[in-house]
Amino acid sequence: MEIFYYPIEWFEIVKSHKLKNKVIGFVPTMGALHEGHISLIKKSKLENKITVVSIYINQTQFNNENDLKNYPTNIEYDIELLKQNNVDFLFLPNYGIMYPDNYKFKITENEFSLTLCGATRKGHFDGVLTIVAKLLNIIKPTNAYFGEKDYQQLLLIRNMVKALFIDVNIISCPTVRDKDGLAFSSRNNLLTTKEREIASIFPKTLNSNKSIEDMKTELINSGFTIDYIEEKLDRLFAAVYLGKVRLIDNVKK
Repeated sequence: MEIFYYPIEWFEIVKSHKLKNKVIGFVPTMGALHEGHISLIKKSKLENKITVVSIYINQTQFNNENDLKNYPTNIEYDIELLKQNNVDFLFLPNYGIMYPDNYKFKITENEFSLTLCGATRKGHFDGVLTIVAKLLNIIKPTNAYFGEKDYQQLLLIRNMVKALFIDVNIISCPTVRDKDGLAFSSRNNLLTTKEREIASIFPKTLNSNKSIEDMKTELINSGFTIDYIEEKLDRLFAAVYLGKVRLIDNVKK
């Protein structure tokens, strides 16, 4: 696996390895890799000649400074995991590389992004869409892979690509869950042992046939704080807090 840090390095790699006409798969991540990420990588490996992964904790999508400060990182572990899964290239930039304009320019969606997660996380999706557009413009992949756990994000990225005529296929991949049903997430690492036990109640409740109000009551009584539980687009979307950790999920209705 080759690691590169600057867009110009990737442009040179494309030339020197003659990758221009090869089918390239891309998996953007913020590190703290888990089984969900690995499922995206495996799908990319199956469907593309070359697989590129990026690791970059995008500070512009954090509306809470403490959330950014506490975001889990283990770059040595992540690199080893990527090597074990035969990733071809890893893009490892920093803020100065990704935001030479210091975030003066940004991409804003002014409808769907203001609902669900966007209702309480001001500017979150501006940061998400801006960094994804930058990464896609650098890597120029044939296919880019995103998990359905962040379903709102997936739809916004898909619509952004269409609106801005970015030449890439956005491939959605099913949510990967732990044995107890909790969706894999980098933030799960921040849960205490006791919180991790309680967390399994979240997906079980969403998959029940209860009303939204009864779901909220059950989760509150179990120790969760509700951000939202809403039905949209034939899905039930939810975000909750368990202690200081924010968990999201969605299920088909």
